[in-house]
Amino acid sequence: MAQNILLQEFETNFNTAPFSKIKNEDFLPAFKQAIEKARAEIDAITSNTEPASFKNTIEALDYSGEQLDRISSIFFNLNSAETNPVIQKIAQEISPLLSEFGNDVTLNKALFNRVKTVYNTKSQLTLTKEQETLLDKKYKGFSRNGANLAEDKKETLRDTDKKLSQLSLKFGENVLAETNKFEMLITNKEDLDGLPDGTVEAAKQLAESKKQEGWLFTLDYPSYIPFVTYAKNRSLRKKITLAAGSKAFKNDTLDNQNIVLDIVKLRHKRANLLGYKTHAHFVLEERMAQTPETVLSFSNELLEKAKPAAKKEFSALEAFAKKQDNIERLEKWDGSYYSEKLKQELFSLDDEKLKPYFKLENVINGAFTIAHKLFDLNFEAISNIDKYHDDVLTYKVTNNNNELVSIFYTDFFPREGKRNGAWMTSYKPQYVKNGKDHRPHVSIVCNFTKPTKSKPSLLTFNEVTTLFHEFGHALHGMLANTTYPSLSGTNVFWDFVELPSQVLENWCYEKEALELFAKHYQTNEVIPMDLVNKIKESATFHQGMQTLRQLSFGLLDMSWHAGDNPENITSVKNFESEVFKNTSLYPETKETCMSTAFSHIFQGGYASGYYSYKWAEVLDADAFDYFKEAGIFNKEVATKFKNNVLALGGTENPMTLYKRFRGQEPKPEALLKRAGLIK
Repeated sequence: MAQNILLQEFETNFNTAPFSKIKNEDFLPAFKQAIEKARAEIDAITSNTEPASFKNTIEALDYSGEQLDRISSIFFNLNSAETNPVIQKIAQEISPLLSEFGNDVTLNKALFNRVKTVYNTKSQLTLTKEQETLLDKKYKGFSRNGANLAEDKKETLRDTDKKLSQLSLKFGENVLAETNKFEMLITNKEDLDGLPDGTVEAAKQLAESKKQEGWLFTLDYPSYIPFVTYAKNRSLRKKITLAAGSKAFKNDTLDNQNIVLDIVKLRHKRANLLGYKTHAHFVLEERMAQTPETVLSFSNELLEKAKPAAKKEFSALEAFAKKQDNIERLEKWDGSYYSEKLKQELFSLDDEKLKPYFKLENVINGAFTIAHKLFDLNFEAISNIDKYHDDVLTYKVTNNNNELVSIFYTDFFPREGKRNGAWMTSYKPQYVKNGKDHRPHVSIVCNFTKPTKSKPSLLTFNEVTTLFHEFGHALHGMLANTTYPSLSGTNVFWDFVELPSQVLENWCYEKEALELFAKHYQTNEVIPMDLVNKIKESATFHQGMQTLRQLSFGLLDMSWHAGDNPENITSVKNFESEVFKNTSLYPETKETCMSTAFSHIFQGGYASGYYSYKWAEVLDADAFDYFKEAGIFNKEVATKFKNNVLALGGTENPMTLYKRFRGQEPKPEALLKRAGLIK
């Protein structure tokens, strides 16, 4: 019988994942065996007769489960980017096994006693800063996750964690199924009025691929966003907007309302069991913000600055829609459409006029050039490693000494087995073991407009900033230079993780950077200066409304997770409507609900952490101010950023790292000024 490929040492170039050789049926047995192997590694630590030391306990623990981590990263990345019913079924079987194993480790008394012994003697040990952080993290990993609980309470914790892992998987499956289910076929050409040629062509191609006559629109972003932004037909904009807003909120088999309530109640119960007031108190103890009170006062302070501006912007938009088309009441399906029209009128800036300058390949090369100028990285396209889909592009990343820095995967277009949105992930972390520096395998996944028969993939400006955002995360992973895998790359406090991604977006607005890659796909003409100026001028357009929107999501997250008694919540919709009262501008729509498809907090890791986007914006605006003072390609500032932020991962407190780079704590004024909310 052939040995399971996932359980062998990968005999591949750069030790990359052998995607084409992995079969779906390999996963379950591989997981089971890898869990047993990881268990044996834990047993070896606890049965060690030598006294507990940093090396034989803390370090050994961090290096344990290497094979299991590798298999998990391959499997769960495929479940996000290239899933199918078989993989989804396996995920439902595997998640409780992993949850149980995780609990077996954190609730292992003998292991915790060894960790505690080392922790209690830390003042007598000679440890590096990174080792101190690792020791602290390992100790908290136990104490914060039930190691001090009585046996019966440990069983309750296990049961809770198992249920939570299955519920969040089911939540994500329902959202994906709802996204894939909706199709809007247009057969009357007049209903396409206002839509860009590229969008119409893509819709035609999609209909043809499904053997349908006409033009097909879906809830995938490259189809949905242009439709609500440009389609003149208001009733069709309404139809697709309500479909997007009512995902998993239809009281049918794909409904997420009870799942949301169950997740929230279980998280609260878990936090109480561990001695915390709420889930938010539990989560935020390990964040820069530290408490829900800090998050709420931070959010409300920004809200106070943004709300007057947002209201003013909304009134102006309403007046504009009335003047244009005699619209009496601006609805959710009107927002993007009239915003785009108003933006064009104010700045003569049309996203469609910009798109020819943002051919996907040029933007990728632009990001690579900027990474080279700032951090001495070189990207070479390679075809000698396996990939999980034909759309995926693969690169070898080296430094100026031609040493391997990272392997890099990119996956840019929507397809049925891929969830919406954009994210960065890794297939292998960076770490040093037995003197060998294992370099990371990093990936970014997006959902951009596909090339059509007549045009290459041309990005909207928003897609350009999304690519730079995910690439910023990727640089954090690639440039990791730490000893221990659990502190490497993006393994940092959640409200610090968005700094590298958000700071990189700033280069998209700078003339010096745009001239490197914003070239017309037909003529190769560099983007005209007046367009660059318009991009900069329009950067503050509707910033009040945008800020209000982001804050409303963060406040909804905190309301779900920082409330005293989620048991009393009976209606997801009523609860959400109440929370949004203070931040909503558009009239309420009874058919829609955000929470039932709020994957960030019910499927991803952002529960009690959504505020971190805004938090990191304060950091990134302050950090970019420093670059601008010295010049956006200043080597000295870039090297300080690389050495203190990107390379060091989670090895020290993020504020310590930030101050070492910046020389001071971040000031919110830079963000408010950039957003045009203060002069």
